[in-house]
Amino acid sequence: MTALSRTPGMRPGSAPDRTVPLIIYTVVTSLLLFLALGDLTDSVKFPSVITSGVFLLFLGSLLLAYQWKASNVVKLLVGAFVLLIAIPDVGRLNGSYFDLAIQMCIFAALALGLNIVVGQAGLLDLGYVAFFAVGAYVWGIFGSGQFQQIVQSNLPYTPMGVGDWLIPLILTLLGVAGYLWLKSIDRAHPGAMKPQGAQRAARSVSILLIVIGVAGVLTLVATLINAAVSSYYGSHAPSLTALATGINPNFFWLFIFIAVATAAISGVLIGLPVLKLKGDYLAIVTLGLGEVIRVFANNLTKYTNGPQGITTITTAPVSWMDKLATSLKFPPEQFKLFFLYFLVLVIIAVVITVNVRLGRSNIGRAWVAIREDELAAQAMGVPLVKTKIMAFATGASFAGVMGVIFAAKQQFISPESFSYLQSIGVLTMVILGGMGNIAGVILGAIVVTWINLSVLPGLSETIQSSFPGLNSNLDPAKYNRLLFGVILVLMMLFRPEGLLPSARQQAMLHENDDTDPAESSLNADGALGGALGTGAAGMPDVESPGMSPRLENRTTGDKK
Repeated sequence: MTALSRTPGMRPGSAPDRTVPLIIYTVVTSLLLFLALGDLTDSVKFPSVITSGVFLLFLGSLLLAYQWKASNVVKLLVGAFVLLIAIPDVGRLNGSYFDLAIQMCIFAALALGLNIVVGQAGLLDLGYVAFFAVGAYVWGIFGSGQFQQIVQSNLPYTPMGVGDWLIPLILTLLGVAGYLWLKSIDRAHPGAMKPQGAQRAARSVSILLIVIGVAGVLTLVATLINAAVSSYYGSHAPSLTALATGINPNFFWLFIFIAVATAAISGVLIGLPVLKLKGDYLAIVTLGLGEVIRVFANNLTKYTNGPQGITTITTAPVSWMDKLATSLKFPPEQFKLFFLYFLVLVIIAVVITVNVRLGRSNIGRAWVAIREDELAAQAMGVPLVKTKIMAFATGASFAGVMGVIFAAKQQFISPESFSYLQSIGVLTMVILGGMGNIAGVILGAIVVTWINLSVLPGLSETIQSSFPGLNSNLDPAKYNRLLFGVILVLMMLFRPEGLLPSARQQAMLHENDDTDPAESSLNADGALGGALGTGAAGMPDVESPGMSPRLENRTTGDKK
């Protein structure tokens, strides 16, 4: 109970105030960073690997502001200085750090979404990157010339036949029937244990019908939209020509919400068939379903351009942001990064807020209950189907919105951008940082992204420049997966709760390590439990977990 009552990362009341050290650390690391980038003097410029390390130390100001006991005003000022002033200025001096900061935010949001599914609900999802791909392709198709090619392939327009809409409509009705069937089963067994026999089979069939129905709805909507678009552009050739660079970029804002909805629906579709699975079985099935999305992207050449991918993806024009960037002396080629950086900051603030609010709500408590003991949670009235589906949908929606940002930033997406290794990488972030803890997950995302996108490439560049004839197989960047594997093994051995764990996770993993004296372990003379007696006559032994009694003819629990 002692461990649960104390939040990791929070300071006990007796902790010294570290306002001044926080200010000094932030100022020193920021000066060091600008010195490394050659902004303070032209005569000094650090190698890229060292500069990258200094950049991470500078980002450590945010962690210290969160961890240390200090004035709240100073904490806010440090956060505002780092996020709103220093990083954009660093990005102006070196665009790669702007790109790195955006990638860190993107993967932090992805990790927070996976943290809901894995860390809170306890559903091991190895196909999480599929939702990221859905969001990226939703905007990638419409925000590039790919949309023009799709429309042209449907011209000249031919009116819809009865079969085009009747079959999806029938599938939709089947889904509605399945949903009503499932509700009737739940009403017949309110808060009860798992239905057995015929009810169990009926539940499985109803879930299958719901999946078919959702697919039918999506097919019907897509068919109707396709018919409307083809009909319009079939008689408006000039409008079709204007689609050479995609639809109006101002629709970017609308597609953020569309991507959220689409990814959430995909989460429901993937989540429904695997509701009864858990542990390794769930991981294997989600891994397969995640690969299905990638295979679809690879083979639906008409819509995704197949393995060649989609290029020249646009983003929303924000003139006032461009003017602001101009006044701050940013070069025109960095206007897009300038806009996306602040946009991703806003989105991640929303994601963190949603995470915190959900974690404190009944839904968050239901997720934790399912994670701890699914059977007990169901017995207490937690609806398993609804709660698990909400976890999948919520996590998927975070990935969907970040997929849009990723596509807009990279301007290019292909199926290989969303391989299962990306899912493993995001899971590594969650485990490294600390499952169930928002700050820990963000820390894990920052560290893994920093190693993957800055340290290893910088190390490769340094080695290749220092040893031009070195075998290319010794390139450190080729061994990033090996490095992350080693990190995971070391974490499991020495700190399984992660770098910054949640209180609950830490208490669970170290429940036997609690050295706080318990009242029941006090000797008659008030000696602390765990300290063995002297063995003298009249001095009873203390039986403590993990410690054997002095008398060899006694075993723990022996009443003799």
